[in-house]
Amino acid sequence: MHHPDLCIAGAGIIGLSLALELYNRGYRVTVFDQGAPLAESSTAAAGMLAAHDPDNPPQLLPLSTLSLSLYPDYLNRIHKLSGIHVPFQTHTTLQSVPASATIADRELRCEDLAHLLPALTPGDHRFIRLDEHSLDPRQLAAALLVAVRATTIDIQPYTRVFSTRSIDNAVEITSSNGTTHAAQFISCAGAWAAATSLQPNLPVAPKKGQMFSILLPASLSLHLVVRTPDIYIVPRTAGPAAGRAIIGATVEDVGFDKAVHPADIDRLRSLAATLLPAISKTRPLEAWSGLRPATSDGLPLLGVLPNQPNHFIATGHYRNGILLAPATARVMAEFVAGERPSVDLSPFSLDRTATKITSH
Repeated sequence: MHHPDLCIAGAGIIGLSLALELYNRGYRVTVFDQGAPLAESSTAAAGMLAAHDPDNPPQLLPLSTLSLSLYPDYLNRIHKLSGIHVPFQTHTTLQSVPASATIADRELRCEDLAHLLPALTPGDHRFIRLDEHSLDPRQLAAALLVAVRATTIDIQPYTRVFSTRSIDNAVEITSSNGTTHAAQFISCAGAWAAATSLQPNLPVAPKKGQMFSILLPASLSLHLVVRTPDIYIVPRTAGPAAGRAIIGATVEDVGFDKAVHPADIDRLRSLAATLLPAISKTRPLEAWSGLRPATSDGLPLLGVLPNQPNHFIATGHYRNGILLAPATARVMAEFVAGERPSVDLSPFSLDRTATKITSH
């Protein structure tokens, strides 16, 4: 028998960030994952910290703003434990906005765009300039895993959680590694949260995203993100992937199918080339897909599971898992400790699912 204070299902960016936050509060933490740590959407992402993306639900802004404020300390904590520095790759985003948007004070004219990025072909797009960071999720994942392994956090990969049940004031977790008892349990299983027997009616489902990387041509010196509703181009400016750009992504309801289709990659490349024509002469270096955990209202599920004492949930981050990891770790640690969370969690409660969310 193993007796941690708290068990987490899911060793992705959310689960491991939360484990680290709880460890720093003195908790003994065990993390189960049915596969390898950080092997799914955590490393499939582009890495934009897109707190002000116009497509984000407005209710997400307080949590996003909190996360941005926590990011420097979050990266510094990982650096101290791992010895690995995770740099920001970019600091500016050119964001396409609808023609009807009333943001003239931030709108960029064609001549402004030419100064920022001579290769950009605006076409029918209007753009605004956002002060927005991006990072490389693969760099972050590598550093986070080393950081967690430098602590007493117990990571159990390739361990499926079969069931949980409340016993008195504790939780009994049955997994492929046996039985564990803990005071509390948190599901951070991402797109797989509803596919387990733990909460079969949980209203979160996978949204597939295909994407690819290219080697930027010498004629294109790209140091900012270009994003429209249909495409994003995210350059890597530091680290082993410097000189590349990430281009994505599709949004597909195909269950847990992660197949990559050349026709979809070609379509993404064509869309990117309408903005940066030099991309039309490039070929993908690597193509992959990830499964985003999505709810129908685009908001995560953060809080307690109904009628299950000491069972909590932190999933449904959709396209913002990298952005929201530090804030999710902070507010969920506060929540399970019985403290008042740093932001109001009512927009993310499962209680809203009865009327606002239906399962995909």
